[in-house]
Amino acid sequence: MTQETENDKIQEALSNPRNMGEMADADSVGTVGSPDCGDMLRMWLKFSEKDGQRVIDKASFQSFGCQTAIAVASVATEMLKGKSVEEARDLDSTELSAPLGPLPPMKIHCGQMVEGALRAALDEESAEETPPAEPQGDTLLTSMNQAPIQKGTLKVVKLDD
Repeated sequence: MTQETENDKIQEALSNPRNMGEMADADSVGTVGSPDCGDMLRMWLKFSEKDGQRVIDKASFQSFGCQTAIAVASVATEMLKGKSVEEARDLDSTELSAPLGPLPPMKIHCGQMVEGALRAALDEESAEETPPAEPQGDTLLTSMNQAPIQKGTLKVVKLDD
């Protein structure tokens, strides 16, 4: 596969991202990233029962990150539909980004970020009877504003609509 073909797949995922946005009725949410570098990703999961097994019915995401992170999250949310919790837990970053082709070395962290958000959401789902230690914000921006930030390391500017 040529580099141009891989870039075309990423560009296609960016031109038509799937499952982007918050999911109000999600069963679990996982967030990863660092306000220090600016990359953050949140993934929402909704489950249903199929043949007596809990499976992912819908997945969505929101990202503050590069285009590759958005592309990987888009294809991963499509890939997750119909997978059991165990099947989803077995997926790694390489498998989640596989539909895009091999990622360049400096973009491997994008797949790892998507894997981390998925694992965080699956961990939350597994411990749904345990109340969270701290309340989660409604959006990534709220989460970023609640995170401890050292002076001068991050500036979030809200753009007017």
